[in-house]
Amino acid sequence: MPLVRIEIIKGKSHEYKKKVLEAVHSGLVKALQIADWDRYQRLYEIENDYFERSDSETNQFTMIEITMFPGRTKEQKRSVIKEITNELHEQVGIAPADVFIVLHDPPLENWGFGGEQKGE
Repeated sequence: MPLVRIEIIKGKSHEYKKKVLEAVHSGLVKALQIADWDRYQRLYEIENDYFERSDSETNQFTMIEITMFPGRTKEQKRSVIKEITNELHEQVGIAPADVFIVLHDPPLENWGFGGEQKGE
């Protein structure tokens, strides 16, 4: 159950945003073999004036934060980054240099569903 937060520069079409969501999910399916229904993604659009980044990044710059259960290996994490970057490039045309990904894996005790704490 990865939780995904995607931030892009405001002004993209509905189709572009749907492709970004699909590419990220496709990368997660390939890298972690999660179920296709396992989609907990949010896409935020930021005004260009408020999205500070390096001068080398284009208006397709995409920041992604993924929070997932702990226990994934270094190789699985590497695969998540690689597969999502590849899918964004192939499906949306975003250059790999414009993709920034951060993975978080807090302990299960920091997760809760339906009022119940996990990891007990």
